[in-house]
Amino acid sequence: MIGRIRGVLVDKKPPEIQIDVAGICYEVQVPMSTLYQLPELGKELTLHTHFVVREDAQLLYGFFEEQDKTMFRSLIKINGVGPKMALGILSSMEANEFVRAVRSNDINAMIKMPGIGKKTAERLLIEMRDRLKDWDGAADTDSGGVVASASLSITNDAETALISLGYKPQQAAHAIAQVLKANPEIENSEELIRYSLKSMA
Repeated sequence: MIGRIRGVLVDKKPPEIQIDVAGICYEVQVPMSTLYQLPELGKELTLHTHFVVREDAQLLYGFFEEQDKTMFRSLIKINGVGPKMALGILSSMEANEFVRAVRSNDINAMIKMPGIGKKTAERLLIEMRDRLKDWDGAADTDSGGVVASASLSITNDAETALISLGYKPQQAAHAIAQVLKANPEIENSEELIRYSLKSMA
């Protein structure tokens, strides 16, 4: 019903922020990944949103990146995963990191996230694997995502190399994501590997 919201940021008290839209103040729940990208109070911003209607409440969830909204919607379709847990997952790791954890069957990465036990982690790995088959295209075309800064093949080559050197998939994915944020001009896997190794040294 409410797919996007644009207004002035008037308050932020994690995980909730308030956005003034033409005199109407909306309360929006956001993950930490979005919170870190918010402008200063009094500045205008646009968020991709997901509207949830319950018997006792109407809740609006906001995301700086559209791919985070897409991931959020995929997560809440999983049995036992509600909006609160989905928000916690996106606060613990970026969407692309989560995809890599699922594809590498990294159950330890799942268990480390808040509110997720072994059974829920196993269910996430099984059910999300099929839902994320087409994730590469969605992530690669997103103008604000990390993968948009470098081709998917470069990112995958770098991650494979780091894993072969003994790093865990989650460590490799996190290092690569941080390097691409700081150095969006990187155009080859060798350079990406070198910077990632330095960041983990």
